[in-house]
Amino acid sequence: MRSFKGEVSKYIEMRRDEGVHMTLLDPEKFDPEKASRIAELAYSAGTDAIMVGGSTGFTREHFENVVLSIKESVDVPVIIFPSGERSLTKYADAIFFMTLMNSTDREILMGIQVRAARTVRALGLETLPMGYVVIEPGMTVGRVGKAQLIPRNDEGIELLKSYGVAAELFGMKYFYIEAGSGAPEPAPPNMVKAVRDEIKITLIVGGGIRRPDQAREIRSAGADIIVTGTIVEKEKDVYAALRNIIGAIKQS
Repeated sequence: MRSFKGEVSKYIEMRRDEGVHMTLLDPEKFDPEKASRIAELAYSAGTDAIMVGGSTGFTREHFENVVLSIKESVDVPVIIFPSGERSLTKYADAIFFMTLMNSTDREILMGIQVRAARTVRALGLETLPMGYVVIEPGMTVGRVGKAQLIPRNDEGIELLKSYGVAAELFGMKYFYIEAGSGAPEPAPPNMVKAVRDEIKITLIVGGGIRRPDQAREIRSAGADIIVTGTIVEKEKDVYAALRNIIGAIKQS
């Protein structure tokens, strides 16, 4: 079981030019054994990292067991995508230490992070500071996160650009545009390009990306990292689906 602790940000930076793909596994949807199998398929398909998180319906023990089973199965970083204090474990390599910037709830903006900060440090997790913004339709994350959704129009593009610049000025190293898990369509390429033209930090896009052409367009628009999650829950041939999307990202 290889440890990437302290090396994840460097690992990502080294792969930015070719495009990075991350597979998101929701611990509420998978037991440790199934999570391990899906992670192995994603690793074989060429994913660059496994993110674990996305919902709240699990215990800390279950989360830890899922992460540990994945770590034992793949030779890529395992990164926590936190949804609360239960999604913490020393077995992960890093954590996106993030704030949902367009939430209207102070607890989501900063409260959870403050309570978790000392635990994160005590666990020895590498922190990847990230600004996270949800655009329409937002899906479950928009509702649960009490987000003021960014519209998919010119006004929304200007607002999204401002959020991206704010994240960069705060010193965050990553900016994540999220359409919501299971969204009918991903973030429009013109939105991605507009933000890319404004910021220098690593740009992540996720939500609604199911086809190679979508991944290729978003990558060409300037996304450094593309995240897919729903396809590993819905597709019968997970390997083929991921292989096609990852190929589109790497060839862009």
